[in-house]
Amino acid sequence: MTTTEAPPKTPQGPTPAKRTFAFVRNTWRGLTSMRTALVLLFLLALAALPGALLPQRKLNAPKVDEYISAHGWWGTLLDKLEFYDVYSSIWFSAIYLLLMISLIGCLTPRSFDYVKAMRAKPVLTPRNLARMPHYRLGRGKSDVGAEIAAVHKHLSGWRRVEREEADGVRTISAERGFLRETGNLIFHFSMLGLIVFFALGKLYGYEGQVIVQADGDSFCNSGIYNYDSFNAGLRVDGTDLDPFCVKVDDFTVRYTPAGEPEYYHANIQYQSGGDLDTNTWRPYGLEVNSPLRTAGDRVYLLGQGYSPQFTVTFPNGDKRTQNTQWRTVDPTTMLAEGATKFDQPGVTDEVQRRTRQLAITGLFAPTSFLHGNVLTSSAPELKDPAVAVDIMRGDLGLDAGRGQSVFEIDQSLVDDGRLKKIARENMKVGQEIKLDDGTKVRFDGVNHWVSLQVSHDPTQGFVLGFAISMFLGLGASLLVKRRRLWVRVKPGTENDPGTVIEVAGLARTDQAGYGEEFHRISERLISGQKG
Repeated sequence: MTTTEAPPKTPQGPTPAKRTFAFVRNTWRGLTSMRTALVLLFLLALAALPGALLPQRKLNAPKVDEYISAHGWWGTLLDKLEFYDVYSSIWFSAIYLLLMISLIGCLTPRSFDYVKAMRAKPVLTPRNLARMPHYRLGRGKSDVGAEIAAVHKHLSGWRRVEREEADGVRTISAERGFLRETGNLIFHFSMLGLIVFFALGKLYGYEGQVIVQADGDSFCNSGIYNYDSFNAGLRVDGTDLDPFCVKVDDFTVRYTPAGEPEYYHANIQYQSGGDLDTNTWRPYGLEVNSPLRTAGDRVYLLGQGYSPQFTVTFPNGDKRTQNTQWRTVDPTTMLAEGATKFDQPGVTDEVQRRTRQLAITGLFAPTSFLHGNVLTSSAPELKDPAVAVDIMRGDLGLDAGRGQSVFEIDQSLVDDGRLKKIARENMKVGQEIKLDDGTKVRFDGVNHWVSLQVSHDPTQGFVLGFAISMFLGLGASLLVKRRRLWVRVKPGTENDPGTVIEVAGLARTDQAGYGEEFHRISERLISGQKG
């Protein structure tokens, strides 16, 4: 009879479900490892570099456009890769989120292990203590109980446990330096807290800049429309800002002999809380490194500039005076450019009014100097102010329904012929120009303007606290050493009364410096000396 053997079974691989589970498990293990957390932390620091080196659209959109134009395809590529919006980019947010997940996944099991280790007793005393890196043998005159009591007294600051062995032998296992693991956990939990609250600060914080004339002009934090630029957090819509007001009375600046600013000081008044109801103003000296803290916000003094003041006397005798801020184009000499705009009063016809508007544009020099007939500034101090102005008349586009820079006129209106230049002159303080229709333009003088920044970050206290605890935890994890100590006390014999004392020590992480400490401790334990 012949038998037919069954073909061997082909081993089957894992099912798709098992493969998926294994992939997810291995990915999670890799993501939550300490090595991955360190790599992500390094990547986060690396990803933040473009935000410091490249102009950011939220801070200075015109500067970003200028950078893209100057660098051609390279600038355009960086824009597509979101290098001008680093902190809101997808790749930066992905690194940030992965780092948070990695830290949470890494710290959770370590926390449970830490609690178990804290509750666990010190390890058993090794059978052969002479094999330990640090060992000392001595004799005691008292009995075992007295020697053990003395050991407990000398090791009062150690975590220790006493055990009994055969033949009346008693041992003590002690360890110290557990603060090293505590500091390590504090460091990593503080880092996680820092990341979380920094993100919350970006969600619920805001930052705005505003220019205020230093002649008693005021600013109120009542809405984003009061700011020249405003950067809001993702959860801030600008309708519920902390209410306060600031009034800038005057401004003082000092320069070094080389023309560099060394001192900014603005005398301001502010009101917040109940002061708003009673109209009470409180004085404060605002300086660069001394912000005003009120209503949960901080007011910083960023910089300053000049506001030429002009008075226009129209043919019918009406006068209008304005001191509009001009933009600084050379910080070393404070040379500035700008445009001061006037509407002729008494003109009710809209068409005619748009043909009679005036703009005084040009350059301002705080310490004037002429190269031929070209005005420039030789120093930033306000010593010999002068302006070189073009006076434009026509339609300024103020009623066009779109925003317009306060520092310049709309060049397209000049190109269309709706705005024409009718005079050009260099002027000192007090000088006057008479236009073809009898209008007079006088340069009255100069005022200061200051640039203020209002910052609101409800999490800054938490961020500071976590930053401090990070350094404390790091210091503990680096400076504290884990070390163990064992003491075995054996009773003597009838021919040799007393006790035999063995002391051994082991530094778990680094033996450097432990030899001296062990010698000092063992000397006390064996000789019974106090030290």
